[in-house]
Amino acid sequence: MRQFSTLSCVTALIIAATAGAATAATSGTTATQQVDGVIVVAGNTCTWTNARTSANPPTALSIDRAGINNPGGNLSCTGGITAALNNNPNVTFDDAAGHATADVIDITGTMSGISCRYKATNTLWNRDTTTRKYVNQAFTATKTSGSFLCPGSVTTAAGDASLLFH
Repeated sequence: MRQFSTLSCVTALIIAATAGAATAATSGTTATQQVDGVIVVAGNTCTWTNARTSANPPTALSIDRAGINNPGGNLSCTGGITAALNNNPNVTFDDAAGHATADVIDITGTMSGISCRYKATNTLWNRDTTTRKYVNQAFTATKTSGSFLCPGSVTTAAGDASLLFH
């Protein structure tokens, strides 16, 4: 059972990271409308690089799941977990408040042949200093489908996920 709990936590963190973290280069540098992500939970690390976005922050944008998911992207996780983003999250920015909000994050995580699908809505992210790196606030993702072994929901602690747009 612990194995499936770890899967759920990693899935939720991937959701969080994908949902709201964005980092563009600091002023004076041209951004390339891409985002990298790193998520660490329960000893497992999930990463991807150079996923495409529709714009650069602070303009509202969407994150292209094809740039994250394999085979077009390079999302990989340690610990025997695989994951896939099921939607293209829309992200809006409030620069005055230093926040970003992702509308919906829909992700499936698989471990040992067991798949669990979760959805989180309106996740809030805090900008890290003057960069476009955003770190998640705590949120809960709800199970939308999957094995009875999958928990009904998973909570991602604040600071467990981040993204960097460039």
